[in-house]
Amino acid sequence: MQIGMIGLGRMGGNMAKRLMRNGHTCVAFDLTPANVDGLVKEGATGSSSLDDFVKKLSKPRAAWVMVPAGKPTEDTVMALAAKMEPGDIIIDGGNSYFKDDIRRATALKAKGIRYADVGTSGGVWGIDRGYCLMIGAEPDTFKQIEPVLKTLAPGKGDVGRTPGRPANQGTAEDGYLHCGPPGAGHFVKMVHNGIEYGIMRPMPKDSTFSRMPTRRKSILRTASRSTARTSPKSGAAAAWSVRGCSISPPWR
Repeated sequence: MQIGMIGLGRMGGNMAKRLMRNGHTCVAFDLTPANVDGLVKEGATGSSSLDDFVKKLSKPRAAWVMVPAGKPTEDTVMALAAKMEPGDIIIDGGNSYFKDDIRRATALKAKGIRYADVGTSGGVWGIDRGYCLMIGAEPDTFKQIEPVLKTLAPGKGDVGRTPGRPANQGTAEDGYLHCGPPGAGHFVKMVHNGIEYGIMRPMPKDSTFSRMPTRRKSILRTASRSTARTSPKSGAAAAWSVRGCSISPPWR
């Protein structure tokens, strides 16, 4: 499948590489030309502008936006939508607020443009290990982009099935899941982040912290500070408040 990738940072660039290494073709665009040039050397088709990017995509187009959440994503999605046509798909793979996804999907639907939000977890290791993906999209949109999702996801791997769990129960054990309509993917990713940071926050207090490598200590401290900015309480049993939604740790 052909996919366009806008935003070739550490995650976007690696995602494009993983897709190309597994048979997909990629049209690439980034505000930093050197990032585009680097991906062209890996086999991508480079583009010099959004207009050039859209022209190089085959219809119906599918474009994955992987830029920072907030205004960069909003501006990119809307600028891209202005150049696309009915039947095209825009995918937001960043960490957008799910209500923004609902709003954007509604606005784009009026123009005949389809929208998907994909909560993406995997970091810089995803290029080899795969990315866990939480997708919000209409069913037909999900089906159209599923080949890309399946390639990006980790797959079943060699871990044995949970005893008693029946086979053929959807795609979750492959590492990707259609969570519902637009907005659902980033809602689930928000819950995922709340649980993840909630588990990580107490870790620096553990006795093993002093024996950790410096790099890992830095990562944990960063996560702890990030959680503290969103938490109205302290301690492992607190409820983390993220953009108005209360998320309680599973052990509470």
